[in-house]
Amino acid sequence: MDYATAQSKDFPYSFFLTKDIDLLLPVKIATVEGSREKKPFTALLEDPALKFTGVQTSDYSDIYVTCQIFADNKPLTVPIRTSHKPFENRWAWNEWLVLPIKYRDLPVTAQLALTVWDIQGPRKVAPIGGTTIRLFGKNNSLKEGKHKLYLWPEREADGSVHTATTSKIYDRGEMDRLEKRYDKNDIDRLEWLDNLAFRQIEKINQRESSKSKKLYLYIILPKFEDFPAIFSEPEYELSVAPPLSTTSAPIQFVPSTIIDSSMNVIVDPEITCENPVEAKHRRLVRSHRNGPLDRDLKPNAKIRDELNQILKYPPTKSLTSEEKDLLWKFRFYLTRDKKALTKFLKCVVWTDPTEAKQAVDLLSQWADIDVDDSLELLGANFVNRAVRGYAVGQLQKADDDELLLYLLQLVQAFKFENISEKSSSSNESSLVAFLIDRAIKNPILGNNFHWYLMVECEDKLFGKMYARVAYQYLTAMTMVLSGGQRRDILLRQGVLIETLSKISKSIYELKDIRPKKIEMLRTSIADPKHALLSFPPLPLPLDAGIEVTGIIPEKSTVFKSSLLPLSLVFSCVGGTEYPNPSEASTSLVKVIFKTGDDLRQDQLVIQIITLMDKLLRKENLDLKLKPYKVLATSSDHGLMQFIPSSSLANILSEYNGSLLLYLKAHHPDEKALATYGVNPEVMDTYVKSCAGYCVITYLLGVGDRHLDNLLLSPEGHVFHVDFGFILGRDPKPFPPPMKLCKEMVEAMGGANSSHYQRFKSYCYVAFNILRKNANLILNLFALMVDANIPDIKIEPDKAVWKVQEKFRLDLTEEEAIKFFQNLINDSVSALFPQVIETIHKWGQYWRK
Repeated sequence: MDYATAQSKDFPYSFFLTKDIDLLLPVKIATVEGSREKKPFTALLEDPALKFTGVQTSDYSDIYVTCQIFADNKPLTVPIRTSHKPFENRWAWNEWLVLPIKYRDLPVTAQLALTVWDIQGPRKVAPIGGTTIRLFGKNNSLKEGKHKLYLWPEREADGSVHTATTSKIYDRGEMDRLEKRYDKNDIDRLEWLDNLAFRQIEKINQRESSKSKKLYLYIILPKFEDFPAIFSEPEYELSVAPPLSTTSAPIQFVPSTIIDSSMNVIVDPEITCENPVEAKHRRLVRSHRNGPLDRDLKPNAKIRDELNQILKYPPTKSLTSEEKDLLWKFRFYLTRDKKALTKFLKCVVWTDPTEAKQAVDLLSQWADIDVDDSLELLGANFVNRAVRGYAVGQLQKADDDELLLYLLQLVQAFKFENISEKSSSSNESSLVAFLIDRAIKNPILGNNFHWYLMVECEDKLFGKMYARVAYQYLTAMTMVLSGGQRRDILLRQGVLIETLSKISKSIYELKDIRPKKIEMLRTSIADPKHALLSFPPLPLPLDAGIEVTGIIPEKSTVFKSSLLPLSLVFSCVGGTEYPNPSEASTSLVKVIFKTGDDLRQDQLVIQIITLMDKLLRKENLDLKLKPYKVLATSSDHGLMQFIPSSSLANILSEYNGSLLLYLKAHHPDEKALATYGVNPEVMDTYVKSCAGYCVITYLLGVGDRHLDNLLLSPEGHVFHVDFGFILGRDPKPFPPPMKLCKEMVEAMGGANSSHYQRFKSYCYVAFNILRKNANLILNLFALMVDANIPDIKIEPDKAVWKVQEKFRLDLTEEEAIKFFQNLINDSVSALFPQVIETIHKWGQYWRK
């Protein structure tokens, strides 16, 4: 609307409508009047920090004002603040602040919340006072002009409907009344006399304000000449609804990107409410009276096919109401199928006591379920204690080695156990009691259980709960034979990790060349006060099966990486064999201690790789994977196993761009013509490990794959490190589906060699084996949704879907093979990653 036309005599209206005002809302912050009392000396003695507050340092400290729009107990804008101004004898800004909201978008309940802030201490502010004013007054007219707002002492303005910081004051004096009448043009104006009068009035007002112990904030709201602005909502035209179809169909949500701008989307507030007719129908169908009739009910061939299709759904698939009714109807028939239990429990309405009791009674009749289904029942979607207790009962059948594979997720499942804050006993949660019992019986399992709990104790939301579980664990440990000794071992491990953390931080903060940092590390290890040179046998936190007795200073060093991780060589108890066969005779353990990095994401990826390796071996497919151990001991430090190897970038640089020359240099065999002079076992290991990691890194969406984080051991093991990007995230544009460069293919003899054909065959078989175990992996990721894993935390609701998408469960085995064949071809022929690799190589060169 053209507001200039409003002043025309021919204009037929005497007011504006806010829906027509397409302007941002400005507010002028004028002054703060009044005086502030300094804190007495006695208060300063009780709290010395008060001497840093603004009122103690100056009569007119550098205060500032923030303002924000609220409506219906919700903020409509972000807070906007005044600029910094130094004050000498008066708090005056006279500054216009433009709020990021237009007049047309203001609801009738809009309120302006203003807070005056002052210095409370170093890098800390506190409210001097706050006030809240409604933007619309009587007859829903927009307020204009100058306003004197009372500041409620030491309160931040709240924008709630029933605000406790209302701007209304009831002790207005004659001066305030005259000022208001003058602003409304109720008093005749005479400019020369008004100027003289207001100059004297201003002096009197300042003198009175300086004596007042109350604080007032003066603001100015814009005026629209002689025409008031009246609140009015935009009118929406309702489109004619299409005729209802005779066949019902599930509601399909249309993406916002394809909605026509002319369409008006109206949200139905009752869309999530249960239909009372359907609810009554469900209660009648699922009542106890129908139990005897349903017990002997069997599906026909067509319905049996429908049930089998439902049972093949992945854990993320939501069931329709028709599918839920079908599962309930044939629940007794389905008790013989172990895969049907999780689907059946999803169709139960647990808020209905009758229905919940029927479902719980059926648990004892059901066929024993697999571990992957037990893990699903421990997720966030199942809160019934009987169901969770049943899942724990099934887990008790797993041995300690299998339990260790899922321990990381089982500890995360504590968050869904609904443990009360006042609980001091592990009996409240069957899962907690079960894991504590197994951890006490097995020291290696107990070692990992302890460190998983310690890391979770740092969680802001669940930290106290995990601390109570850790206390229950240590208390229960002292009740068994030699439990006190095991408790002392865990405490000694904590001291060791804390000492290494302090040394690592000191080295990182040292502003000197790397040799000086190495010298500092070795000096710190040899320092008697750190007790690192020699100590009684202690299970290594990274692998409790290895007992270490000290750190060897001269063999320890500092890596060149930006975070300066420590390379520590521990001496072992005589006869201890290191997991790496090449170092079994040395009785030495080399580990990496890393500070300043959250290793929980690496820990999760390595755990999943270890699990996938077990699943492949179970199907007699050994792909020679080498998942190194990782243990996060805090949110910013942890331990990693060291495996002798070199990055592909270094190998290609040293061996004239050939991985084959590297393998031949370490394991030559002149008679092995089929393997190009490399030991056949080494070549077999290389081909298999390439295939295994190509499949696994594709499924996990591992990103940032360059030749510096792909390693190759002299025995031919290819493996990946540094999992800072997973689930499809990648810092580089257009990443290939998997990291398979031409140099890796050339080491197999080229694209036409028999070894490359074997490589592709291993990929196809491994992909289909892991697809059969997709539910287990998806359930493990579902339990990690709230685990503070960086790449999961970005979109926790989509994390499981991202993994499921990689499995392509919609394809048959033959279609899956063709699909993966295309992935391999795309990865090898991708040109852009080669350009990025070259850029990365030059970047590393100039960094050095």
